[in-house]
Amino acid sequence: MSINDPEIPDIVIRRLPIYAQTLTYLTGEGVTTVSSSELGARIGVTAAQIRRDLSYFGEFGKQGKGYNVQFLLNQVRDILHLGHSWGVALVGVGLLGKAIVHYTGFKDKGFEIKALFDSDTRKLGGEEMGMTVNHFSKIPEIIPELGLNVAIVAVPAHSAQEVVDLLIKAGVKAILNYAPITVQVPADVRIRSLDPVAALQSMTYYLNPDPKARSRNGKHSK
Repeated sequence: MSINDPEIPDIVIRRLPIYAQTLTYLTGEGVTTVSSSELGARIGVTAAQIRRDLSYFGEFGKQGKGYNVQFLLNQVRDILHLGHSWGVALVGVGLLGKAIVHYTGFKDKGFEIKALFDSDTRKLGGEEMGMTVNHFSKIPEIIPELGLNVAIVAVPAHSAQEVVDLLIKAGVKAILNYAPITVQVPADVRIRSLDPVAALQSMTYYLNPDPKARSRNGKHSK
């Protein structure tokens, strides 16, 4: 089965980077072999889910012997094309965008920001990490020239769809969206949205906003 097979659920693909991260930690700890139960316990899924996820891509372990950690890590990295260096365009050089530009973790993992765009005339022509900030109207010109097909969007909600449309027309196929809005993309473009506020809101459902109730619940019975 091809790694681009549409029958592979997207949720499986989303778990693969977590597998890679966990396996990397295991190699750092000197662990050479891991069972599906042990790996599942680390990740927070069942052993059956681990085996089911990996079965989409082949056979990587032996019954009763578990998985060779380094071999499995190499296989997952290959599936995700993590050995390739990916050039990235960043649209939006506000406070969040600047933090992203200066974050070294992207380059360490094979993602290098190579082009910056914004619409704020005060930022245009300025530099961040040796890169000039261009107006996002230049996206169709610069992105194909650099051969970029990955982008990060860190713009206000009202600009997000326009920016994403420009990126897609320029040939971008993978977009990480920080704008707090759902944007529409064609079926052949992958988009992941990260909204910290929405994530926090999804957790406050489980909290009691009444401080007195929290105080009562925190008391130990005698």
